[in-house]
Amino acid sequence: MFGPVAAQRLEGGFLLALGLYGFSQSGWSWWWFALLFLVPDVSMGGYLLNPAVGATAYNIGHTFFWAGLLLGWYLLGGPLSALATGSIWLAHIGCDRLLGYGLKFPNAFTHTHLGLTGRARGT
Repeated sequence: MFGPVAAQRLEGGFLLALGLYGFSQSGWSWWWFALLFLVPDVSMGGYLLNPAVGATAYNIGHTFFWAGLLLGWYLLGGPLSALATGSIWLAHIGCDRLLGYGLKFPNAFTHTHLGLTGRARGT
């Protein structure tokens, strides 16, 4: 059955593809893409303090708001760097959603809006 979680994962795949396309239009070297792709995961550092801070920091770094802000800036005449970085951010979040890594709940890193992840799910 194709439920809401499957739909959100499929949507993540679409956003990953859209981010890849956007980046390809920026003219930047793909080395930049590889180098910057995991930068949003720096937000996981909040988990060093506690799960609630970690979830908040992670969720701030993994919402579409920031990528959308950068891409909107580009569309309003901003620099190619806004297209490139916004596209990388969009692709990163899309990839996370495609793989089932959603926004975090404050009780545990493995508890997301897309369900449990990793060992918590039994995989």
